[in-house]
Amino acid sequence: MVQFAWLIPMFPLLGFLLIGLLNKRLPVSLSGGIATLMVFLSFIVSAVIFGEVAQDGSVPERVVLFDWISVGDLSIPFSFLIDRLSVIMLMVVTGVGSLIHLYSIGYMHHEQDHPRYFSYLNLFVFFMLLLVLGSNYIVMFVGWEGVGLCSYLLIGFWFKNIDYSNAAKKAFIMNRIGDLGLLLGVFLIYTTFGSVGFREVFESARNFPENSEAITAICLLLFVGAMGKSAQIPLYTWLPDAMAGPTPVSALIHAATMVTAGIYMVVRSNVLYVLSPDASEIVAFVGLATAFFAATIGLKQNDIKKVLAYSTVSQLGYMFVALGVGAYQTALFHVITHAFFKALLFLGAGSVIHAMSGEQDIRRMGGLKKALPITHATFLIGTLAIAGLPPFAGFFSKDEILAKVWEHSPVMFIVLAVTSVLTAVYMLRLYWLTFYGDFRGTENQKHHLHESPATMTMPLVVLAILSTVGGFIGMPEVFHAPHFLNEFLAPVIWKVNHHEASETFEYMLMGISVVLLLLIMFATYNTYVTKKVMPEENDKDLQGFAKLVANKYYVDEIYEAVITKPLNGISSFVYKYIDQGFIDKLVNGTGTSLTGFSGVLRFVQTGNIGGYIFSMVIGIIVILVLTMIL
Repeated sequence: MVQFAWLIPMFPLLGFLLIGLLNKRLPVSLSGGIATLMVFLSFIVSAVIFGEVAQDGSVPERVVLFDWISVGDLSIPFSFLIDRLSVIMLMVVTGVGSLIHLYSIGYMHHEQDHPRYFSYLNLFVFFMLLLVLGSNYIVMFVGWEGVGLCSYLLIGFWFKNIDYSNAAKKAFIMNRIGDLGLLLGVFLIYTTFGSVGFREVFESARNFPENSEAITAICLLLFVGAMGKSAQIPLYTWLPDAMAGPTPVSALIHAATMVTAGIYMVVRSNVLYVLSPDASEIVAFVGLATAFFAATIGLKQNDIKKVLAYSTVSQLGYMFVALGVGAYQTALFHVITHAFFKALLFLGAGSVIHAMSGEQDIRRMGGLKKALPITHATFLIGTLAIAGLPPFAGFFSKDEILAKVWEHSPVMFIVLAVTSVLTAVYMLRLYWLTFYGDFRGTENQKHHLHESPATMTMPLVVLAILSTVGGFIGMPEVFHAPHFLNEFLAPVIWKVNHHEASETFEYMLMGISVVLLLLIMFATYNTYVTKKVMPEENDKDLQGFAKLVANKYYVDEIYEAVITKPLNGISSFVYKYIDQGFIDKLVNGTGTSLTGFSGVLRFVQTGNIGGYIFSMVIGIIVILVLTMIL
């Protein structure tokens, strides 16, 4: 069945072509049904191949589709790598992607341009599958660029809104900055190893000494690419603005595709990062700064999607910290659990927005528990999962990251533990303000409150189940239960020697985490439900640190002042004085001169034969005179 791996990306590509060509001739249910079916078929094939790989335990298999690039000594086939890492990513992308497609049928039911939406959604999944299946950095880069393109198309789906179009352009441009780093890294890989294939590069890299300049440079350049795709400081500001797209798009970008690409790429390149502890330390530091920074911003956001967006940035920081300390399986573990509960939270937020007739401000919500029972129950599970309460999925992966980080650096552990507390605070704040208390919307909104249709609630229920049981694939060491994920990924991860945390520390960590979380639940309930404390209506009412985080540390304003405005000024100068003042005048002047000269010549062409003969005689006389003189 492995030889049929090409079917996995082929189904979404076929869906994109079919829906795109038939376009508006398709009713919304049919275009959505085709798109969902295609991704679900990819999931079925992925599940079969996953079962084969898990059962067989054979060495990675490369499936060559065709010879692609052949220039001199460079030969790059268009081929897929089927191994334990790629099949896990296939299951996540196609599984969660199928649920998001199904949800979209209900969410986008009233959208007039639904075929364009579903065709883009299928294309997005196609490129993400290409990214995780590629057996070399070039095929991976094609998928990498493709998801960037599709994010632009989907974030700016409602392109008539100029703010949404600007958000799409911002995402595209910031990703191009990171992509340049990735491309330079790939060039350096080829000049260093003479190949871009994963297998050849990693086998050659094992012969290099630790902290080799070439390996470190490659790792840092690849990490620049990951910073763009996975929204790390300083290339993170596009991700909160990506909320301009439809909510299912936000779920797809934040949970199953795009932002996980950077994590996947570093895990895939783990051999290189193991050989460069210096680069790995930088990865961990940037991830730590991003996790804490984004978590503080989330404390004062009032847009339900913006809170979830900053939580994604923070959780991605967690994953990069794990990668930086060499816990590659743990980082991927959090990728999986995060895909479950973050998709659940975004789709739950979409259900709330759907019921609230488009309202996204949590200050205008409240008391939705009774009107939206399924959405409420599933959103609660997602909240507890991301907060880290056992037995929900987030508890196991976050606990494992904290344990690995403790062994690497107690200082990093403290910062990450504080970040974990902040995560629980802003997520429970979001939950209480949305579902408890008195309804704070309009009478018209209250009259139209209703639970979402089955196409939207079914994916919520499935994701809630996954968010509940998904963590059991990686049980803590102290329980002496098998860690299925670590065992499964062992063949594709170059072994890093970790000092495992003691059982005493593990029990203390879990106990303190649970007690702290229960205290936070009580404190936030008391604040937002019992005392009915509401967020300020205007940021001008805030003071000090609260105002700073509410305005997101003014990072966007700083970028605007330091980068955007100077570039716009330079562009205006070049346009006015070089383009218009010199180039346009040169080009237009040439045309004007030729037109004038041709106007003069036109008078010579009289059509009178006698005049032409007279001119010839005069010319001959002039030539004779000049010959005699000279």
